[in-house]
Amino acid sequence: MPSEPAASETPSSTFTVYAALIGNILVAATKAVAALLTGSSGMVSEAIHSTVDSANEILLLHGLRRANQGPDREHPLGYGRELYFWSFIVALLVFALGCGTSLYEGWLHLRTPEPIRNPLVNYVVLAFAAIFEGASWWISFRQFSEARGEFGFYEAFRRSKDPPSFMVLFEDSAALLGIVVAALGNLAVQLTREPRFDGAASIVIGLILGATAVLLARESKSLLIGEAANPVLATSVLSIAASQAGVRAANGLITVQLAPDQVVAALSLEFEDDLRAPQIEAIVSRIEAEVCRVHPQIVTLFVKPQTPETYLARRRNHLGLRCG
Repeated sequence: MPSEPAASETPSSTFTVYAALIGNILVAATKAVAALLTGSSGMVSEAIHSTVDSANEILLLHGLRRANQGPDREHPLGYGRELYFWSFIVALLVFALGCGTSLYEGWLHLRTPEPIRNPLVNYVVLAFAAIFEGASWWISFRQFSEARGEFGFYEAFRRSKDPPSFMVLFEDSAALLGIVVAALGNLAVQLTREPRFDGAASIVIGLILGATAVLLARESKSLLIGEAANPVLATSVLSIAASQAGVRAANGLITVQLAPDQVVAALSLEFEDDLRAPQIEAIVSRIEAEVCRVHPQIVTLFVKPQTPETYLARRRNHLGLRCG
């Protein structure tokens, strides 16, 4: 069995997000200047794309900072899901601003095409943009490759609990594709003298951003409403509990991922019948200490005494979320 992606076992690295932010700010500035000098629709879309990406990185950093806040009276389990909330907002921004604006810009240039001025400027700017974006992409690619374990990239993306790790990689990949499309649109205009190719390039860039946004929103929504932690963690916790003297059976574990490095878990155990309350408390304390040592990302562990039959009956009844 392949091991689980390590991204869910370690804190999110902000280095990748900062690297992407610096690269996107530089790219957005150069593309904006090129768009003003050339009047290229594709370059306008690319400038908007990079500006949106810069805003996205700022929101991800804000989400990372908020997610690290400790629990308080109003939020007893902490603020871990803030990261998933802001990740979902990022996906919406990619779709609404990046995709929507690019499609609109392309449609305008198809209706009223304008020739590109100084096309050489576009090529120079796109070359620099490819260098900046490529550096950011390589950093995020290496981080995601190390975290994905033995899974393929798409499977690791679906299993990952760390949005910054895959969001930056997807955004940078879309940005590099957009650079290629913008360059091809620029070249097609030069070769055919047909400025509508520039508008078509903008529309293609918008479609790339739209597809990226849909994938990111789908995964972010799943994390936001509550995904289970990886099965390897559950197996390990059950093994720790079952090894304790006085535990007759470790029935099962329900987990919910609060953040990349925060998990809440509910453990169902059957204890020996002759144990008294102080003895059960001591066993639970030992289990909590060992689980905390092996899996520090489990921030809260609830232990419920149950027979296996009761546990299975409750699991069948919507995972025990309904009484009765």
